[in-house]
Amino acid sequence: MPKIPVMQAVVEVLKSEGIDTVFGCPGAAILPLYKAMELDGTIEHLIVRHEEGATHMADGWSRTTGNVGVAIGTSGPAGTNMITGLYTAQADSVPILCITGQAASAKLHQEAFQAVDIVEIAKPVTKWAVQVKEAAQMPWIFREAFRVARSGRPGPVLIDLPIDVQKQEIEWDSSIDAPLPVYKAAPHQPRVERALDMLLAAERPLLLAGGGVILGEASAELLELAEYLQIPIQATLMGKGAIDEDHPLYAGMTGIQTSQRYGNASFLESDLVLALGARFGDRHTGDLDTYRGTRKFIHVDAEPTQIGKVFGPDLGIVADTKLFLRALLDLARVRGVGRPAGSWVARCQELKRTLLRREDFDTVPVKAPRVFKEINDFYGPDTYFVTAIGLYQIWSGQHQKAHLPRHYQVCGQAGPLGWEIPAAIGVRKARPDAEVVGVVGDYSFQFLVEELAVGAQYDVPFVLIMLNNEYLGLIRMAEDHGGYDMKYEVDIHYDDFGSDNVKIMEAYGCSGVRVVEPGEIRSSLEWARKEAERTSRPVLVEIMIEREGNTANGTSIAAMREFEPLP
Repeated sequence: MPKIPVMQAVVEVLKSEGIDTVFGCPGAAILPLYKAMELDGTIEHLIVRHEEGATHMADGWSRTTGNVGVAIGTSGPAGTNMITGLYTAQADSVPILCITGQAASAKLHQEAFQAVDIVEIAKPVTKWAVQVKEAAQMPWIFREAFRVARSGRPGPVLIDLPIDVQKQEIEWDSSIDAPLPVYKAAPHQPRVERALDMLLAAERPLLLAGGGVILGEASAELLELAEYLQIPIQATLMGKGAIDEDHPLYAGMTGIQTSQRYGNASFLESDLVLALGARFGDRHTGDLDTYRGTRKFIHVDAEPTQIGKVFGPDLGIVADTKLFLRALLDLARVRGVGRPAGSWVARCQELKRTLLRREDFDTVPVKAPRVFKEINDFYGPDTYFVTAIGLYQIWSGQHQKAHLPRHYQVCGQAGPLGWEIPAAIGVRKARPDAEVVGVVGDYSFQFLVEELAVGAQYDVPFVLIMLNNEYLGLIRMAEDHGGYDMKYEVDIHYDDFGSDNVKIMEAYGCSGVRVVEPGEIRSSLEWARKEAERTSRPVLVEIMIEREGNTANGTSIAAMREFEPLP
């Protein structure tokens, strides 16, 4: 077998695992990997402004493709800067691989420059963190990292590479190598039969699509089962997009924050819930006594330790969601138990028609629900959205419609500020021809705003819609940092754009507008779409919303506080 540089073998492994784009920041301790990628020339690399940004780009890329996103950093603080991204991926079951450089093996015990023990630091927020000590292990450890990241409940892994190990040669032949198989848990048939019995015995059953439905590529099977048995479907925040929200069987989202009124109402009237790849997060359930009530629960999850973690279900099933739904549907067809829509479906549809929240506000400052009404009206179902944490995430969950799997990306559990900009870059690199839109708040915007420059440098166009209730946008930044080699608040007026009150501004090589009137939102979105296409760069639409707007919320799904007048 021929001898080759070990990092050449790593690049061959990355390519065979389906990696065509990576995100990172070079440094001395990881240069052998960069040299191998340069010599190969087939993997695109985007240089980020901060290593956390690299992890979030890999995260967005992974959520969109379903493959393992890759982020690269050097030794020391590069790895510690990646911890937030690893935690975010772990919390939302996103498979990413972080590769870090490391000081020479002989120096690790001597407190050498940037020789931090990143493996021990990363262990609590990864499925696996490992340092490669022998060059001959390198390809196999990378293969195993991809297998671990994809298996069961997906998640992040970290591989730490001492510089001396990276410089060695090994015997390796890529022509006889392949990815390791990923095991998917098939459901135990007696439990499938019990689940179907319980569904058929229930008068008001619901199917609850968690993030595991999207991760398991099971949306088609979910809809097929729901239509065959005529059972309404709800979605958790991480499951948003598992079913088109305009579908007649969509029954809303239950929760104490990202909820829909009709979702909470239909859930409270249900008598059985089949939860698929859901972890019963506290902002979904609220008060557990109310959430559980007298209804029965079937919990299906690929990760055995998720079952019973929050409460014991009436039936637990360890299985891949796609395999379970296929088995359940096959059994239902064998039994011939398909049925037409009945009174329960009609009741859920009635609640969906009547229990809404108002969105048609014309007031100034703009009310946030109006922004999402404009988003729903303007963008098509193929648009990819990213959003993160805070009031705007809650408004988005309550008002924004999702239509397709993997098209609504939200960091639901960890909620790192600044996630949207790098995540949007990752989404757009995964889908170069798609329209990508980020929804962000003014506070989150400032955390990783420097990654806008990455979008400008590499021609990655997307639209960023900022809900600003604090005047912390580009114009405020211009006032505070006017000498920072940027051009702000340029009074350019486009005749086909609209109001002369709308200001065009530029920063980080990107342009944007500020909107103060609700009637200007749509024309601003139209301009932003054209401008992103024209410049091939990110474009900001900054919408000034009321200072003290609030969201519908509560501690129990049966006792929500509505802060806006109901329609």
